[in-house]
Amino acid sequence: MFEEMIGKQSIPVKNRVEHGSVKAFSNAIGDPSPIYTDEEVGKRSRYGKNLAPPTYPRVFDYGVIEDFNLPNVGLIHGKQTFQYNRPLLVGETVMCSTILEDYYERKGQSGLLGFLILKRFGKESDGDIIFTEEQVVIITEAVRKGMTS
Repeated sequence: MFEEMIGKQSIPVKNRVEHGSVKAFSNAIGDPSPIYTDEEVGKRSRYGKNLAPPTYPRVFDYGVIEDFNLPNVGLIHGKQTFQYNRPLLVGETVMCSTILEDYYERKGQSGLLGFLILKRFGKESDGDIIFTEEQVVIITEAVRKGMTS
């Protein structure tokens, strides 16, 4: 279903790590650690700034992969992992993009399931990778049928 889309990627989008957004996000996830929320603690840290929580990149815009259209409902969030080369710093600008890394199908109890493997990147302006996110999205047979009709 999506095999022809493997390897396609979005145009990178500029995102800014804003203090207020980081503070709201950390409170929403129940982790108001001072390293995320208190500017004085951030200034005294070894990075000289506040950090964003590890799952904060969920709020970023990663752009759109042309001709890659998924429904807004019925998808299953299978798995998500983040790998960091360094912490995400409050105040910095991050260039974010997505690539459709793989697609495969497996027979499940409720029919044929599609598995999308999406890889997302957050990079510095010079191209160095700050973090990589990998996400597995599961498409049920009912959703797949609705997409082809």
